Amino acid sequence: MAPIFEILDKDAGGRIGRLKTPHGVVETPTVMPVINPNIQLISPKEMRDFGAEILITNSYIIYRKEELREKALKEGLHGLLDFDGPIMTDSGSFQLSVYGSVEVTNKEILEFQQKIGSDIIVPLDIPTPPDVSWKRAEEELEVTEERLREARELIRGEQLLACPVQGSTHPELRERAAVHGRDLEFEVYPLGAVVPLMEAYRYAELVDVIAACKKGLSPTAPVHLFGAGHPMMFALAVALGCDLFDSAAYALYAKAGRYITAQGTSHVDKLSYLPCPCPICSKYSAEELKTAPNRQELLAKHNLYATFAEIRLIKQRIKEGNLLELVEQRCRAHPRLLDGLKRLYEHSEWLEEVDPATKSTFFYCGPESAKRPEVLHFEKKLDRFSLEGKAIIRTRPVKGEKEYARVLVFKPPFGAYPVEMEEVYPFNAEVPRVPDREALEKALENTLKLIELNPEAEFTFVCEEVFKHPLLEKLAEKAKIVYRKDWEK
Repeated sequence: MAPIFEILDKDAGGRIGRLKTPHGVVETPTVMPVINPNIQLISPKEMRDFGAEILITNSYIIYRKEELREKALKEGLHGLLDFDGPIMTDSGSFQLSVYGSVEVTNKEILEFQQKIGSDIIVPLDIPTPPDVSWKRAEEELEVTEERLREARELIRGEQLLACPVQGSTHPELRERAAVHGRDLEFEVYPLGAVVPLMEAYRYAELVDVIAACKKGLSPTAPVHLFGAGHPMMFALAVALGCDLFDSAAYALYAKAGRYITAQGTSHVDKLSYLPCPCPICSKYSAEELKTAPNRQELLAKHNLYATFAEIRLIKQRIKEGNLLELVEQRCRAHPRLLDGLKRLYEHSEWLEEVDPATKSTFFYCGPESAKRPEVLHFEKKLDRFSLEGKAIIRTRPVKGEKEYARVLVFKPPFGAYPVEMEEVYPFNAEVPRVPDREALEKALENTLKLIELNPEAEFTFVCEEVFKHPLLEKLAEKAKIVYRKDWEK
C-alpha cells in the first residue's frame, strides 16, 4: 500500500510532500483557506485561482444550522461548498475554546464529518490554552486522548483522521501527546491551541511547542499548525517541519482594512504605494484600493496572493537547499520573530538529525547563523581529522604554505578544516570578510578543539588583523600565531 504522505524534498526540518486524500493529492507545504459556510467573501471555487489545493471549514457550524446540515447530508460537503478538491473539517474545538462548551459529543461530530464526506476528519479535542498549570493541562490531555482512541476505533477507510496534539505550553506533555498519537497511527497531526501564542507574538514559545511535538511524532507524519495564517512566520514553521497551515487571516484582516505582506501587516489607509506585484496591486493604486466600493474583497484577494506567493518561495528555497537563509531573513521582520529564530537554533541538535548532509551554498546571514545545524555537525566530526607534523592554518593562501605537511583553511563560523574540503558543502560558505563576534568565537572554539585532538601536530595560525577575541590568547598557548602583515614581510 502506497504511503498517504510522500516526502519529495527536504531542507532543515522542512519538506515538500504529497498528501493523498479521497479528493486528490495535495502538495505541501500549503495553506488551507478557511471557508465560513455562512459568509463567503471569496467563493470556494475561486480559491484555486490563488493556488489553493485544499480548503478547511467548520463541521460544527454546518451541524448546528439545519439548512446547512440537511444540504450537506444530501449533497455532501463538496456539494455544499461547490468545491471538488480536498476539504478538511474542524470539529467545533475552536468554539469550545471560545465559549467553553459545544452542543455535540465527540462521536456525533465524528460521524457527521464521516457522513458528509470530509477528506480530513478532526475529533473534538480539548484545546488547552497556554500558561495553564501542569495539572489542568494533563487532565484535559487525558480527555483528548480518550476521544482520540474513540475516533481511531470509529474512523477507518479512505477518509483521513487527524490527531490534534495538545499539552499547552508544557513541552513534556506536548511530546507525550505526540507519542500517543503516533502509536494510534493517525494520518495527519494538527498542533492545537497555538493561536494565543501567535496572537501575542510569543514565537520563541511557539518554536518550543512545535519542536516538542515533532520530537514525539514520526518524521514522516504530515503536521498541521492550526490557526497559522500569516505568511511572515511560514518559513520558520516550515523549517521546524510543519506541512499544513490554515488561514482565515486573509478575510479577517481584509475586514479590518489590513494589508498582508511576508514582512508584516500594514493598514491600507496608511499606504501611499502598494509594494506587491499581485494582480490586485498591479491594477489598483493605493488611493484606488482605499476608496474602492469592494475594498474588502480586493484586500482579501491581495492577502491570498501574498500568502500563496510566500508558500511558493518557501518550496523553491527547499528545492535549492537554502530554506534557513530565508528563515533568517524573515525573522528579522519583527523582534519577536527574531526571538523565535534564536530559539530555533537552540534545537539545532534535533535539526541536525533531519537536515540533509549536502545541499547548496551556506550563506552566513548574521550572528544566529553561527548556531546552524551545519556548524554543530562539523563540531561533532572534529575527532575524525588526524593531523601530524607541521600544519598551517590560514584564511586565504599565503606564501610558503607548501612547505607544511597540512594546510588548513580557517573560516568562521566553522573554524579550521583541510584545504582539500574547501569546495565541499558547507565549507563553500559565503561569509563576511570581517566576521562578527559570534562567528569568530565559534570558529576559534572549534579550532582549539581540533588542536587539542591532534597533540602530535605543530600548528601555525596566520591570523588576520581584524580578528579580535579573547580566545586568541588561549589559542596562542597551543599554536604559533603570526599576523598576516608580519608573515608577508
